[in-house]
Amino acid sequence: MIIAESYRYLCDSVIIKGAIVRTPWNRLIFAHQNPPLPSLIQLSRRRAISGGTAALSTTTTLAGCGVNPRGSVYTQALHANTELSRRLINASELSIGGEILNITLLRRFYARYDFQPVWTTRQTQADSLFDAVLRAGDQGLNPGMFHANLLQRGATLPPLDLELLLSDAFLSYGGALAHGAVPVKLRGPNETLTPGPIDLVAALDVAISSPEPGRAIEALAPTTLSYLTLRRAMKLDRAAATAGDKTAIRRVRKIEVNLERERWLPRPLPLERVWVNVANERLVFYRADEPVFFTRVVVGQDVERNQSPEFRATIKSSFFNPPWVIPKDIVEREILPDILHDPNYLKKNDMIMLADGDAEQLPGPDAGLGLIMFDMPNRFDVYLHDTPDREIFNLADRRISHGCIRVQHPRELASLLLRQPIGVINREIEQGHTTEHYLPVPVPVFVVYQTVFLDTSGRLQFRPDFYKRDAEIWRQLQRNSQW
Repeated sequence: MIIAESYRYLCDSVIIKGAIVRTPWNRLIFAHQNPPLPSLIQLSRRRAISGGTAALSTTTTLAGCGVNPRGSVYTQALHANTELSRRLINASELSIGGEILNITLLRRFYARYDFQPVWTTRQTQADSLFDAVLRAGDQGLNPGMFHANLLQRGATLPPLDLELLLSDAFLSYGGALAHGAVPVKLRGPNETLTPGPIDLVAALDVAISSPEPGRAIEALAPTTLSYLTLRRAMKLDRAAATAGDKTAIRRVRKIEVNLERERWLPRPLPLERVWVNVANERLVFYRADEPVFFTRVVVGQDVERNQSPEFRATIKSSFFNPPWVIPKDIVEREILPDILHDPNYLKKNDMIMLADGDAEQLPGPDAGLGLIMFDMPNRFDVYLHDTPDREIFNLADRRISHGCIRVQHPRELASLLLRQPIGVINREIEQGHTTEHYLPVPVPVFVVYQTVFLDTSGRLQFRPDFYKRDAEIWRQLQRNSQW
């Protein structure tokens, strides 16, 4: 049975009447004709040694600023003087039914429509977009994050609340697909990956004007083979989980978490890149988007302060025969106790104390950074480098560093990055003094933590969550509101 309810909107002193119609599938329909849309303007050094679719791609501008600066949105809202403008302009935050809405995005969105209701006159578009929200589970997301539970009770909501919930649902779902449902501010301190900015308001505008608005919003999700393979695996495991298979239940949760991590990555990935999966303790170098080099790595210890973080940086140069500048915190925890025990500790290890409390180990084959360090400035002071301890790469558990990434075959990696024969690399190192060698073209490096991933042979791999990060991400994915 179709449930209909009368409602009224006050818009620029004009009373608009209509009906909200709800089908047995909880589809939200507004009984009005659609007017034309407005036009779219469319090393462990930890310190440097040296001093969607074509249509939607047009929306990748700064999401934080957007098309309308705060002042112009406010001016436009005050000038409009509608019920929507008063609701949005007079509040510092907005919640409906206990769920938080993104008032900043809503102001920007409604500024494009002169703060008039949008969905009352766009029945088909609202249907399509809400159906997409209900399909959020196919992306490993909880539809409840996007007000699905409240919206399925749409006939009982005040019309203005329903209007705002719909807009926020579509904007927040688009945002979750475009850059992840768990923002950086809600993640752990070592989880900082995020793709480029996207103007969600413009993206929703493009979706509204497309033949299939729901599919247009879904196109904001990653389209990589890895993401699509994880989605297929999740669907299969869900079938088993429904039958009570506990292993399948755990796999589904793990896949959902790693689909979220995929959404934190840029679109598209650079064709040439260094890829370190800490959970897999491996490094892969891609050229022309094809894996051409593989090596084992040593990563950070399980204790949080020494974990290898998730981040993106750029390798600009390589240092041969680098010194190791040991940060003050490591000096205080590990070096000073050894000095107290053995007054000759510094001399035995070719170290000197620096005035700022750091220590420096002089270059040499036994130095902590080995003979090569890849300079990739980042806020964590985490680097890729060689090590004199070659036997550690034979260990099954290679989580023994202070966060930096020790590379098993650094000379081969340097040869690829510098585009020089390995013989040239060897001769430069043999000179024995510290030298810096700039890459012909800087190469991005991604340090990720993927506990489920597609390997270079096309097989889905599962790894233990030794840093205990999965559970918190999964908990965040169960929230009833994204913001």
